[in-house]
Amino acid sequence: MITNTPTTLPPSLAELEREVERRSAVFKKELGLFDLVLTQIVFVVGTIWVGWAAKLGDHQMVYWLLAILTFYLPLAAVVIFLNRLMPLEGGVYQWAKLAFNDFVAFMLAWNLWIFGILVMSGIGLIIKKNIAYAIGPRADWMHENKLMTTLICTLLMVLMIAASRRGLTLGKWVQNFGGALLLFDLRDLNSAAVYYSRSRHDC
Repeated sequence: MITNTPTTLPPSLAELEREVERRSAVFKKELGLFDLVLTQIVFVVGTIWVGWAAKLGDHQMVYWLLAILTFYLPLAAVVIFLNRLMPLEGGVYQWAKLAFNDFVAFMLAWNLWIFGILVMSGIGLIIKKNIAYAIGPRADWMHENKLMTTLICTLLMVLMIAASRRGLTLGKWVQNFGGALLLFDLRDLNSAAVYYSRSRHDC
């Protein structure tokens, strides 16, 4: 005698989305358009490459245009599409989880975490160099001092983790502050370039 045993069908995408939305209902939406713009400025714009850009001159414009056409615009289109399709708390982690499985989502989050650690370690080195240059010749010993590098990188990591644990209520202001400082730096660099160009022209 053959009996029909009930089979459990996998949950649909709509059901999974509703479950994520139910769990996310307790979260407060902290980021607005202004915060997201400043965050993109922090991640995309920087002053590290300004010297190289000045040295390369107009020839680099081709590569910037290629990067915009082949990377930034397609990336923006994909993010806009997925955000409209699945406007869920968790962003790219939830997209990978719903589209593939928990393991893929975990690996994605793990890679983002490792990427963050590597980026922060590089920023720590830059901050140490900037502090040494700002102090002047008296701080030349800092450039090759491994202990100072370790202390600054560790302090930076601890501060960033502490801000992250407080959530976006505090974390977004760290990003906003960094984005605003970058805008001021770029304004000053452009002003200095214009002043230098005019002074040379007057001579």
